[in-house]
Amino acid sequence: MLAVWAISLVMRDASIVDIAWGSGFVLVSWVSNWLSDGNSTRNSVLVVLTTIWGLRLALYLARRNLGKGEDSRYQSMRRRHGDRFALVSLYAVFGVQGVLMWIVSLPLQLGQVRQEPGFGVIGILGLLVWSVGIFFEAVGDAQLARFKRNPANAGRVMDQGLWHYTRHPNYFGDCCVWWGLGLIAFESRIGFVVLIGPVVMTVLLVKVSGAALLDKIMLKRKPEYANYVAATSGFIPRQPRKTKSAG
Repeated sequence: MLAVWAISLVMRDASIVDIAWGSGFVLVSWVSNWLSDGNSTRNSVLVVLTTIWGLRLALYLARRNLGKGEDSRYQSMRRRHGDRFALVSLYAVFGVQGVLMWIVSLPLQLGQVRQEPGFGVIGILGLLVWSVGIFFEAVGDAQLARFKRNPANAGRVMDQGLWHYTRHPNYFGDCCVWWGLGLIAFESRIGFVVLIGPVVMTVLLVKVSGAALLDKIMLKRKPEYANYVAATSGFIPRQPRKTKSAG
């Protein structure tokens, strides 16, 4: 993250930390694989799944964000801290992201250590959970991007496709991805410590920087979003509730 921070100073854009998030996990998975001598099947599965997830996320955010200017969150920090922003961003943005990446990536680090047992039922279950997750995340992002490209949807709330069943299909998918990786790593019998990563990621997505924060922002921007909140699940997909306005 130190190198990414240095690049952000040159670009004057701290938003690149978001792009580095996914690719950082890819790097962790490959380095852990190189340093470990664990079960070859489990190690390969963890590396391949993490690479697919991380590169997809990084490329999606790069296409969406690069050339569009710095994210409003970091612009606000830059105005607030002035000349001190470079130093503040080192620990408050890039440092925090680095620590969180280390914690969340525990399944990738520890799950590649042991040879036994082999890749079995729990690993297959983890692979299935990961598959559900990457579907929700990738399809949800694609549906939202397509919705935003249509000028007719300007100012409207996205409630189509997967977004009809959950307000945050991409965050739900991200959560499933990490629980899938956690289950695969857990099969190595290294201990419950590998599940700390998925737990932390879930808290971040649901309560901290994910769903809760976005709901708060959207409620301020679009009054009709309140109706969407009343009818649609905040995380786990399900059929929408019938609201009074809907009869």
